Amino acid sequence: MVMTAADDSAVDAASGSPQFLQLYQADADAIRAELAEGLAADAPQIAFKFLYDALGSRLFDAITELPEYYLTRTESAIFSAEAESMATTLPAGAVWLDLGAGNCAKAARFFRQARVAAYLPVDISVDYLRDTLRQLQLDHPALRMLGLGMDFSSGFSVPSAAERWLTTLGLQQAPRVLFYPGSSIGNFAPAAALQLLRDMYAVCAGGGPGGGVFIGVDRVKPKAVLDLAYDDPLGVTAAFNRNLLLNVNRRLGSDFDPAGWRHRGFFNEAESRIEMHLHAIGSQTVQWPGGRREFLGGQGIHTENSYKWTEAAFTALLESAGFRVTRHWQDERGWFSLFWAQA
Repeated sequence: MVMTAADDSAVDAASGSPQFLQLYQADADAIRAELAEGLAADAPQIAFKFLYDALGSRLFDAITELPEYYLTRTESAIFSAEAESMATTLPAGAVWLDLGAGNCAKAARFFRQARVAAYLPVDISVDYLRDTLRQLQLDHPALRMLGLGMDFSSGFSVPSAAERWLTTLGLQQAPRVLFYPGSSIGNFAPAAALQLLRDMYAVCAGGGPGGGVFIGVDRVKPKAVLDLAYDDPLGVTAAFNRNLLLNVNRRLGSDFDPAGWRHRGFFNEAESRIEMHLHAIGSQTVQWPGGRREFLGGQGIHTENSYKWTEAAFTALLESAGFRVTRHWQDERGWFSLFWAQA
C-alpha cells in the first residue's frame, strides 16, 4: 500500500506488511525551470540528481565494478571486517532511518545483530522501495518497516505520519540511528553537508538517548587514484556523464547531442573535491522550448561534485553539527571511513 501526503493518516502500524508514505511528487514544470536556469547561468550547471535516470543508474552500477572505482569495494570490506564491532557499538532496539536506501542491503546486514526495532528507508523512488521491502519483509517478518518516498537533498525531518506510526508502535522514545553509507554526503558542499547533519541531529534528538548518525565518508587520497576513479580508461564514467544530456533532452525538450560533448572528471585539490564536467567539442547551439544557449568549443557544463574529507576535517564537521564522535572504522590504507557519531 502506498500513501501520499494527502492520506498519510492511513499508515497502519498494525499491519504485518511494509507500509509506504510518498511525500515526493515530481513536478515537471519545476524540473524544466530548474534545468533551464542552470543552463542559462554564467557558469552552466546541471544538478547531479539528473545523472540517475534508469540508464544512468545501470551505468553507475557498472562503474562500481570497475577496478579503478575503489569506493564500493573498500566500504564493503570495512563492513565485512568490522560488522560485529559496529553492531555492538550501535544502540540496540533503535529505529533506523536509512537515507538514500536503494536496495537496503547495507542496512539489512545489521537488522539481527543490532536488534533493530523499526526500519524506515528513505528514497525518492517509492516504487523501487516497495519492491525491495516486499522481499525484505519476507526475510525479516517481525521487523516493522515504513518506506518514505522523499527528496531530502534540501533538508530532512521525520514526516508527521511516520512519527504517529512510531508512537503507535510505542517507539517514540526509542533511540534513532540515521544510516547514511556510501559517501553520498560528498555530493553536498561543506555548508550544505553541515546543514544536513544538523537536520539529522534534530531527528536524533526527537527520539530517546543513545541515537546518532552512522555515516560513510570518502577520504582524501592521491590525486592520481581519484582522477582514475572518476575518469576510467574504459569510458564507463564518460558514458554515465553524457547520458545526463539524454535525460535533460527528455525532461526539458532540448536537443543536446551527447556525441558532441567530452567528459572530464578530476580532483580539484584546492576545493578537496572531485568535479565532473561535460565540455563542448566545437561550437554549438542547444535549444529548448523558450530558450537556447550558444556553447563555444571547450566550454563546460558542471555536472557533479564529490567532496573528499580528512578524518580530522569530517570529525570537526560532525562536532559542529552537535554530534560527538564515538567510533571510527577505516580500511588499512585510510581511503574510506565509517563514523558512528552520537547525538
